[in-house]
Amino acid sequence: MTDLLGFAQPRRTTHQFVRETLRRAILGGALAGGARLVQTDIAEQLQVSTTPVREALRDLAADGLIRFDPHRGAVVRELDLAELMEIYEIRKALEPLAIRKAAKRITPEQLAEAEALQDKMDAETDPGAWTELNGRFHRVLESASGAARLESIVKTVQDASAIYVAHCLDVQPARMRGGNREHRRLIAALRAGDGDRAARVLVEHLDKTLKSILASDKAPPG
Repeated sequence: MTDLLGFAQPRRTTHQFVRETLRRAILGGALAGGARLVQTDIAEQLQVSTTPVREALRDLAADGLIRFDPHRGAVVRELDLAELMEIYEIRKALEPLAIRKAAKRITPEQLAEAEALQDKMDAETDPGAWTELNGRFHRVLESASGAARLESIVKTVQDASAIYVAHCLDVQPARMRGGNREHRRLIAALRAGDGDRAARVLVEHLDKTLKSILASDKAPPG
């Protein structure tokens, strides 16, 4: 098993620390698809009890980053082409709806939060860290929609896509710069209150990301 202590940055609760450490290791590629996550081994490496590890694994399963195998226990999800295509089909159907709603309701504070996250992404070169910031960026925009159920559904598929995005960026780091430019255009459309333009930018953003994933040599097998 990989040395997780290199990813450890204690903060807030032990549960959050374990979850964020494992999430970063998965998104950064240190824990590859198919890797077993043994609770006692993780607890020993991170010098915590097994209780926060168990809670963190449940969270990661809900985020679509790991799965529970009846014979092997917790396992990092492996990439799957059919799943990838379904995720992006759903995202392209629902996120334009959410962003059109957000264009009518987004506050100056939410725009400022999105811009602050984008500033961090502009300076970030680590694929795992960029993917984490990317998820937070999109969640800020979806939360501005004021549609709680829609936001919850969108978050689920965005979380499921994170592992694909991060693995793609390992191979094509230039995609981070492209994503940054598209995010800036999205912020500009929302600042102008132009929901239709924001939706077009968002669909283009999703299409380009999917294309990059499929073109990378880490694309899931078909």
